[in-house]
Amino acid sequence: MDETKGPAHFQPLGALLQCLRFYSRLPVPVLPDEGDPHRLPDFRVIPRMIGPAGLIIGLVPALVLVTFAALGLNPLATAFLALGASMLATGAFHEDGLADMADGFGGGATHARRLEIMTDSRIGTFGGVALVVSTGLRAALLAALLQNDGLAATAAALLAFNAWSRAVGLMPLALLRPAKPDGKSAAVGEPTRETLVIALALAGAIALTLLLWGGFSLGRGVLSLLVGLAIAVGINAWSQKMIGGQTGDVAGGITLLSEMAGLIILSLD
Repeated sequence: MDETKGPAHFQPLGALLQCLRFYSRLPVPVLPDEGDPHRLPDFRVIPRMIGPAGLIIGLVPALVLVTFAALGLNPLATAFLALGASMLATGAFHEDGLADMADGFGGGATHARRLEIMTDSRIGTFGGVALVVSTGLRAALLAALLQNDGLAATAAALLAFNAWSRAVGLMPLALLRPAKPDGKSAAVGEPTRETLVIALALAGAIALTLLLWGGFSLGRGVLSLLVGLAIAVGINAWSQKMIGGQTGDVAGGITLLSEMAGLIILSLD
């Protein structure tokens, strides 16, 4: 990506489609004037639509959740099936990032070694534990919401954090330099500060609207979003210390961890 050029002209629909292609495996139509749909997205501008894109991607697990809950399946089994559907829709995109981040941060003694571990396609002990804990905890939290707050509230929470956590995951890409100059996060470009603010504002509005519709109080909804944001701030600082910047794996890890944090807040009595 040529960093000497300014950000490309922002086209909301085109940006939405590019976000869907980048973050999911959903079939996405090609606009007549769109050009090559498989080109690297210009992350300086397109993530402004990451909230709406996350909402669309979240419809897949939400539909599975509603279907099996309506059929009377056990809440925990329903939650696991919903998460499985989410992983199929995204190709376990964020789970891969969390596992790599956990392996690198947990297993390396230097910046270079941590980045080397994160680049390795194999999953180590830290990564395996992170996947088991994150998937199990999210399933347990969704099951608790189903039992205590009902189907509408749980579906709303699932959709809300599909939008919000992806926007929060942009923070390292926008605020930290790429730790690997030849990595994917460097290749797609850094979101501008304006892009980050727009993405967070739009995703936050979507998420809060959904949470209020689901029956959560305003205070509970706002707190869940702020805690997810605080997780991103903390991991940003940790990533700078551990690898001297950011990678796409860090963004993926933040996405899942902020979702978990938000669901914990919503599940508290």
